[in-house]
Amino acid sequence: MEADKTTIDNDDKNLQDSDQKRANKKLTTFVMAGLLVAVSVFTTGWLFGSGKISLRSDQLVPTITKNREAPTEGINELYTQLIDNYDGDISDEDILNGMKRGLVSAANDPYTEFLTAQESKEFDDSLNGTFEGIGAELGKEGSFVQIVAPIKDSPAFKAGIQSGDIITEINGESAADISVSEAVKRIRGPKGETVTLTIIRDGQEIEVPIVRDTITIESVEWEKRGDVGIITVSRFGDDTAELTRKAAEELKAQGVNSVVLDLRGNPGGLLDEAVEMSAVWLPKGSTVLEEKRGGEVIQTFKTKSQPVLNGVPTVVLIDKGSASASEIVAGALRDNNSATLMGVTSYGKGSVQRLIPLNSGGSLKVTIARWFTPAGKNIDKEGIPPDVEVKSTPEERQAGKDPQLEAAKTQLQN
Repeated sequence: MEADKTTIDNDDKNLQDSDQKRANKKLTTFVMAGLLVAVSVFTTGWLFGSGKISLRSDQLVPTITKNREAPTEGINELYTQLIDNYDGDISDEDILNGMKRGLVSAANDPYTEFLTAQESKEFDDSLNGTFEGIGAELGKEGSFVQIVAPIKDSPAFKAGIQSGDIITEINGESAADISVSEAVKRIRGPKGETVTLTIIRDGQEIEVPIVRDTITIESVEWEKRGDVGIITVSRFGDDTAELTRKAAEELKAQGVNSVVLDLRGNPGGLLDEAVEMSAVWLPKGSTVLEEKRGGEVIQTFKTKSQPVLNGVPTVVLIDKGSASASEIVAGALRDNNSATLMGVTSYGKGSVQRLIPLNSGGSLKVTIARWFTPAGKNIDKEGIPPDVEVKSTPEERQAGKDPQLEAAKTQLQN
């Protein structure tokens, strides 16, 4: 996980086709090797309200200087031909951003991407739990954007959007072959305005109008039901570990004898928060995860504080919307024999990103390592299977029923 930010501003400027201006542009853009061609084919792995990322908030993974010069063959020619032949205007800013996106797309990694300044700000806002939009976590399925999970009680949730829905159109325009960031840009908008998603569900195409709203998500919520404490974690922001510890202390003081940790629909966030949250259950010095780069272990993350719920029977609820930091916690608690996992197989995000601010504006979100559970398992693209599988149907959710939570409470009370 990481803690850096970016944003995007697209101010349209009139492009004058003069030799002097073209020469100036070449001087500033030749370093960006992978121009506009790759922009249309690159897909990112992060969405608003989602993102499925483990972001590092420290800089312990070293930067390796590889002393390579940017290849520039053909870039000036491509630029000249584009400007001379394209029937329309392209602003300097769009040219630069397009080249940066194209360059980063050469990594062929869905979680490595260039973010503009505006995108960085929005990314930061989503980690902090506040943004304007529909409240859905997005991922990629083939060439289309997919709903990973609607956020509970969000406009998307109330409109009937479901996990697994494939978005084919946004406001009547095709959503094929667009990145998650592009989908976010098109779906988000001012509170009160409507965006219409065309989705495919169970082989049928459906149009779903959704009225945007301000989405504010509390990082952690908790309650006591009988002798069972329920801690629901929706994201891993700056305050998540602290709030989880507070929840654990309050529930323990109230006399709970078992706990349900609900990580369903949690797309991840800050890696350090996942480590600190695991410490609420695990003894000091327990391994939470290992990071590997090029197959070599570069860092082992261990708990550093005393637990509150060590030895307290715990069930962790997961589903296909549980990703990244959620999977780190789930894997750590299970591998350390501190919890039983229940639900369905999680998303499968086993890499770690660092967010690097760029002097030229915006930032680079780049995969720096792969993470492994204490038992040595990398769950990328596979997810973590539950110890006890319990499914939940859309009909049950719409009716306000929660068979997964009920199954967890039943197991803990037996």
